[in-house]
Amino acid sequence: MSKIKFVYFDIGGVMLRDFTNTNKWAEMKKDLGVNKENEEIFDSIWQRHRGRICIDCDVDTIIPEFEKEAGIVLPKDYSMLEDFVDRFDPSPSIWLVIDKVKDNYKIGLLTNTYPLMLDMIRAKNKFPRYDWDVIVDSSLVGFQKPEPGIYEIAEERSGLKPEELFFIDNLSKNTNAAKKRGWKVFHYDDQNPEKASKELISILNLD
Repeated sequence: MSKIKFVYFDIGGVMLRDFTNTNKWAEMKKDLGVNKENEEIFDSIWQRHRGRICIDCDVDTIIPEFEKEAGIVLPKDYSMLEDFVDRFDPSPSIWLVIDKVKDNYKIGLLTNTYPLMLDMIRAKNKFPRYDWDVIVDSSLVGFQKPEPGIYEIAEERSGLKPEELFFIDNLSKNTNAAKKRGWKVFHYDDQNPEKASKELISILNLD
């Protein structure tokens, strides 16, 4: 068995508590003025763009459609991207893992993010600034998890064999896609981050 040499981390659901398995999307829609009368229109607009949002669709460019078609009134300086990022919560238990991992392995980010989102996350200091060896951002590479292309890029940039890579993600479809390529994976339980982080420390022999 090849030794693990590189650990890739997901952002949403691992590094940060995003909208996955929460009611944050419903809360955001309510704050935007979405109601029973316009919710179907709002949702159809979102679905219209959703498939490209983590690749090349700036969410702020969709705002005029929400205003025109769903009748939502928003401040002129409103940024949907910033609204999303402001609603992300810290997940400090994984930071303790990274502090240990970076002293034993190379580290990287493998993430589905909206255009400019990672820059805003950094600007708002949503998690500590680590010296990542590789960053694979879906909005910059043109592929998103679980598409094969994004894993191919992650492999190439690491300069390692698939079996030497370890990937941490909170969505099984993403870890399964990596596992099929020969990666070692860990499905991070975003509902029990402290427990998941302790398990990671044990699996990676970081006790």
